Amino acid sequence: MERTTEGRQRWRYRESTEPEPLVERVPARDAPAVLVTGGAGYVAGPLLPRLIARGLRVVVLDDLSRGHTDTLPPSVELWVASVGDRRVLDEILGRGDITAVFHFAGDSEVARSVQDPMGTYRHNVAEGLRLIEAVADHGAPPFVLSSSASVYGSATVSPIPEETPLGPENPYGETKRVLENALRWVGEATGLRWAALRYFNAAGAEGALRERHNPETHLIPNLLNAARSGYPVTLYGTDYPTADGSAVRDYVHISDLADGHLLALDHLTRGGAPGAFNLGSGTGHSVHEVVRVVSEVTGRTLPVTLGPRRPGDPPTLVADIRRAEEVLGYKARQSDIAHIVATAWKAMAS
Repeated sequence: MERTTEGRQRWRYRESTEPEPLVERVPARDAPAVLVTGGAGYVAGPLLPRLIARGLRVVVLDDLSRGHTDTLPPSVELWVASVGDRRVLDEILGRGDITAVFHFAGDSEVARSVQDPMGTYRHNVAEGLRLIEAVADHGAPPFVLSSSASVYGSATVSPIPEETPLGPENPYGETKRVLENALRWVGEATGLRWAALRYFNAAGAEGALRERHNPETHLIPNLLNAARSGYPVTLYGTDYPTADGSAVRDYVHISDLADGHLLALDHLTRGGAPGAFNLGSGTGHSVHEVVRVVSEVTGRTLPVTLGPRRPGDPPTLVADIRRAEEVLGYKARQSDIAHIVATAWKAMAS
């Protein structure tokens, strides 16, 4: 276990549409604190400066197996440990100053979950349940779960509303369903207030914060890498029951996801009902459409090859975001696909 707050690069948050920057400041020592698991990761990154701008102290718990500390704001208190380490959880939560928990940590790669389901269950379910148990044991502060549209599987409706019956088609999606159900039952037993945010395809960049997975499996950064390097990228699936035969996805900017998390916390804090909320753009784009957008944004012809479908990939995933809009006040302000690609391309070049 390592705990550190020093020696990290300073990172100033700016909206990708260039409004006034958030004021970078160190929260007061006695300010309320929030725990963010997986806080050194890509999707969690934009949330941290937003929390600090609210005057909150941020405690990040991350094993750094995939995270990057160079994007953490300097005031963050970093604990390097497994999210399922009950000794560490008791030490953090037992201080009595944690007023909310955001749970991002876990394995999120669908293909890997199919190849190694037990590893995904171990990281996502076993460790996630230990976290939920520890939170419930230490006063049950509001809990916001990073969930996924993968819980729906191949839904028969599009866009997909939250009341759609869940039918995950891969172990990753199943692990998110398990955690959602655990939160529901623990909430009924203990009063834990919770929200499960079902992301669709997180994408884009905010400032220098961009996707840096190894290996990279997401479409947009792989296409941008192909545009920059000239090496071909494989597009998986040409025979889906869609307009052009390629899979259709809803891409949501990470800035909109971060705002959605704050709105979920506000909802729970004011006594709002627990439950699941879709976070997406509400618009679907096929793989071939995204290829065309990336080519237009970069001004380059993309070298691509065609491959078979990947196991566990449903044909279409598009969010119905009306519940999040009506209950949380959520707006997908930065999730236009061209803007998403442009921010990612700019960050890659910086």
